[in-house]
Amino acid sequence: MLKIDIHSTVLTAAIITGVAAVITILLAINHLIKSRKIPFYKKRHDRMVRGWRLLIIAILLIPLTWVILNFSEPIVYNFISPSPTITQTATITITPTITLTPTITLTPTITNTPSITSTPSMPDDIEDEFEAEVTPSPDAVFSPIQFSRRIDDGLQPIEPAIEFENPVGHLFGTFSYNNMTNGVQWSALWYRDGELVFYETAVWEGGSGGYGYTDWEPPSDQWLPGLYEVQIFVGAEWKVSGFFTVTGQPPIPTITPTPTQTATPSKTATKTPTITPSQTQWPTLTPSITLTPTITRTPRPTENN
Repeated sequence: MLKIDIHSTVLTAAIITGVAAVITILLAINHLIKSRKIPFYKKRHDRMVRGWRLLIIAILLIPLTWVILNFSEPIVYNFISPSPTITQTATITITPTITLTPTITLTPTITNTPSITSTPSMPDDIEDEFEAEVTPSPDAVFSPIQFSRRIDDGLQPIEPAIEFENPVGHLFGTFSYNNMTNGVQWSALWYRDGELVFYETAVWEGGSGGYGYTDWEPPSDQWLPGLYEVQIFVGAEWKVSGFFTVTGQPPIPTITPTPTQTATPSKTATKTPTITPSQTQWPTLTPSITLTPTITRTPRPTENN
């Protein structure tokens, strides 16, 4: 049994109404032209009325086509949760060949390490930032990621691509999801050639089903050329990965020199001290008189007879 998703159904309905509008306009013009050639008033009048009615219907079908194309899909998703398409991984059947046993065993000197692992894992330092306490549902699913520079109001990618040429600017990775639970931790990890360059992790508040996106807008010089991978995790469980390529060298940022103020030296008057001569007093010589003692002879007493 053929299964058509909601987006294809809306697109088909818009094409049908658009084609009906064009056919109705052609019929209306045909009736109006042929009515002029009818000589009988009653028949001519009926033909003209029929033509004008068809023209009015065509005018109404044109805005109806526009409304169906732009507003019907978001309205339907309010009542029906989208079921994302799960991409099946094709299995490769290897045809056995006859292996010859070499007589000399060569020891390889270079070991090729694959840059992309089969099952991505959550880095421990990012897992340490988790804040959610709700256990993720194992039934949560995500659709393949589509990359574009812009998205519309319905979170749909505008001109999606898998290769972007510098300058890249703001890039979105959009997806649909189902069976999600509010309050669980979800994360988006951006890798360039196997090296983590950006990530975001937060508590999920987007409901059980719908559309979502992860985005990155680094400085222009950080969009280096290479193979980029975006990994989506719910809790620590990997759900889906998407790949795109950046080509060309990123623009070199222009560095604007910051003017610095130079202090203008001011002239400082230097005062030279004047040495005042001091009067030196010469010492006063005081003459000293030295007295030389004179020996005085004392006469002896005389005896009286």
